[in-house]
Formats: sequence, structure tokens, C-alpha cells
Amino acid sequence: MPSTTTPDTLPTSTGAAILNLLLPHHRTTDRTHTRTHASADAFPQQLGQIADFVRAGAPIAFTLPGFPCKSPNPAKVLGHLPDMGERLSLSFLNTLCTEIERVYPPGAHMVICSDGHIFGDLIGVPDAHIDDYADELRALITELDLERLSVFDLRDVLGDLPHDAKRDHVHERYAPTLDALRTEIRADDNALALYRGITRFLVEDTADHPGTRSSLQRACRQRAYGVIQRSRAWGDLIADHHPHAVRLSIHPQPVGASKFGIRLLDAPDAWTTPWHSAALRRKDGTWTLMPRDRATRCGRVIERDGRPSHVEQV
Repeated sequence: MPSTTTPDTLPTSTGAAILNLLLPHHRTTDRTHTRTHASADAFPQQLGQIADFVRAGAPIAFTLPGFPCKSPNPAKVLGHLPDMGERLSLSFLNTLCTEIERVYPPGAHMVICSDGHIFGDLIGVPDAHIDDYADELRALITELDLERLSVFDLRDVLGDLPHDAKRDHVHERYAPTLDALRTEIRADDNALALYRGITRFLVEDTADHPGTRSSLQRACRQRAYGVIQRSRAWGDLIADHHPHAVRLSIHPQPVGASKFGIRLLDAPDAWTTPWHSAALRRKDGTWTLMPRDRATRCGRVIERDGRPSHVEQV
């Protein structure tokens, strides 16, 4: 029987095959798709972007903002440097690109857009710790031979300018106004959910607030606007530098959104990331993420290269 595939349909069918590899890991806000993932045709923007790469015979380019720095709250993390959570996540992302290569020989490349410096001053993490974290990400990629990954951060854009000057430059050029953001959050349920999620993280990440719980929550609600402004600015900067890339997100995203939310590791909360938690190896050999103080109640801390790596369940 003659094939029904034509040169026009091949990029779309190949794009669907590629997207089908991502769908089991989709991190979504849509409750109807939390257990069964949506079909590839529910993501027309990503399908179109991938099809463009296929037509050109070029590797699929993905950008993933995230991997900023470890939480400053020692009750949540094992230290300020990447640990087993990042090792497992980076390996997963590289494996995903390898799987894409099996259905599309030119393969894929993923740029980890490390965004810690964008809002380091708002989340209370020293810039030196953020540099150390990003440098260690690059070292891990080399050590683990993750050839399909690379790291992009503000140093790649603005060189050796002082960190505050870099933040000011990006904010002034790209960030939405505070009034526009407040209006959007009042009108859009997804924007409101993001605002609340970031506020919660800021509260949880604060380990030494001198005032009352209510004063901390007020301060974090204000800082959350700044974090979203800077995050939007970082996204627009990435789009300028990687204009054709398929945009991934570590935050839950609605089905069909312009950003494709992706889950890095198993966790009970869809908002949990390796940099806000510790990796716990269960007795059956599987991994999950949870706050350090909870993980250490389940087991013992394992060191690697002289520093804490993960928690082993006992």
C-alpha cells in the first residue's frame, strides 16, 4: 500500500512524535490532565515550533529557565550547591534529548537558563552563592558527559558588570510595570496562582525574619510582584537570544500554553523543585523530593565529594 505521508505532513507527524516523548512529563495546572496527559495536538504552538526545526533538518532547541540557586532556608535544602536533585534532573533532561534523537536523528539541545542573579536580591541569596551554583551546574554537565545540555546566565549577556547593574538593566528593558502586573493578576486565574505560589515559596524560604508571621507574609506578597516582573523580563531576554527555541517551564502550565511545563523529578507537590528541596532515595531505589527537615526524619544524609548529596531512606 503506498504511503500517505507527504513532505508537508512529515514535519507535523515527526513533531507529534517528539512532543509525545515530553507529554508524560508535562507539569500542568489543568486538573483533568494530572493523571492522563493531553494529546500532542493540544499544543499547537509547540508543534509548529518543532515542525519548523524538522523542516530545516536542524536539532530541536529547547530553553528551560530555572536552576537559579538553592533556597536560603536550611530546613529545605542540604546546602547552597547543586546536589543529587540537580544531578538526577540534568541527567533526565539529557536523556529526554537522547530519546528525541531516536525518532529524529538531528536530535535536540537544551539550554538551562540559570536565573538566580535575576532575583537574587529579592530572595535573599548572595550573588557569590549564585555564581558558585551555576559554575557547579556547568561542572556537572561536563562530569556526567551531558553533551545535549548547556547553561546560559546573565554573565553570558552582560559580562562582568556588577550584579545590581545587570538586574537594573534587564528590569528596565524588559519588565512589565507593576500596575500592569497587578491588573493581570486580578484578572487571570493562572497569573493569580503563580503569584500565590511564589508568595508561598518566599515565605517558606525565609529562615530568619525578625518580625511577625503576618509582617513576613505582607513583605513576601510585595516581593512576589518583583520576582514575577524579573521572571517575565528574563523570559523576554531569553526569547531575544534564543528566538526560535521551544520554551519549557519548571512551573505548572495550562494545556496549550505558550510555555510547556515539565516535571523534573517525582514530588508530592507540583511546585517542588530540586533547588527548594532535598532528594530522597526510597528503599525501593526510586527518588522523590521533599524539604530537608522532612527527608532527614525518613533516613540519613549521604555525602558525595565531601558534602551532603541526598537522603537515604532507612
